[in-house]
Amino acid sequence: MSDNLKHIPQRSTMWTFLLYQESAPENYVDILNDLQIPWIVSPLHDADLDKDGNIKKPHWHAAFFFDSLKSYKQVSSLVTEYLKAPSHVQIIHSTTGFFHYLTHAENPEKAQYSLEDIQYGAGFNLEQFLQSQNIDSYLGSIIDLVETENIKEFSDLVTYARQSDTALLKLIINRAYFFSRYLDSRRHSRNNIKVIDHLTELTEENISQKDED
Repeated sequence: MSDNLKHIPQRSTMWTFLLYQESAPENYVDILNDLQIPWIVSPLHDADLDKDGNIKKPHWHAAFFFDSLKSYKQVSSLVTEYLKAPSHVQIIHSTTGFFHYLTHAENPEKAQYSLEDIQYGAGFNLEQFLQSQNIDSYLGSIIDLVETENIKEFSDLVTYARQSDTALLKLIINRAYFFSRYLDSRRHSRNNIKVIDHLTELTEENISQKDED
C-alpha cells in the first residue's frame, strides 16, 4: 500500500463494535432504535474465556448497517456518545464470518450461544441477512427437523418453530409454498409406501393360499 493510500480514511457501510454489560445503558435497545440505523446485537457473551482461562467481561458484539459510507471516526464517535461503548470499531469484511461469530457457530471450542438470543431492529432484516449467508444450511436444518420430529403438517412446523427456534420462523413462513409441497410429498410418499406394503401382504397371502391348495 502506498503512503498516499494509508492516509485515506477507511469507510464502509458495515461496522461492528463491542458493548460491555457493565457500562452499556440499560435501555441500549431503545437507544439503538432511536438512532434509526439498522442494527444487530449478539447474545450476551458471558462465558467467553481469555487465554489464561479466565471469564471475560460479559459483552455483546453489535453492528450497524448504514445506508451510506461512514468513516471510523464517525462510527466511533456515535457508539461512545450514545452507547458508552469502547471507541474501537471495525469494518465488517465478511458478513458470514461476523454472523458466525455472534454465536461462535463455527468455533465449537468456544462458548456457544443461542441463535434465538440475537437482537435486531431499526429496519434490520434478519431473514434477508440469513439468506445472504449459507441459506442451504438453514433450509437443511428445517428439513432435518421435519424428518427428526416426523412433522406432517405445515401448521405443526410453524408451531414447533415458534416454540423452539423463532429465528427460523420467518424463513419458514416466507418459504411456505416450498415447505407445504415438501410436507405434502412426504405424506403421499408414506401413503404410497403403505399401499405398496399392503399390496405386498395381500400378494404374499394369495401365494400362501395357493401353495396350501
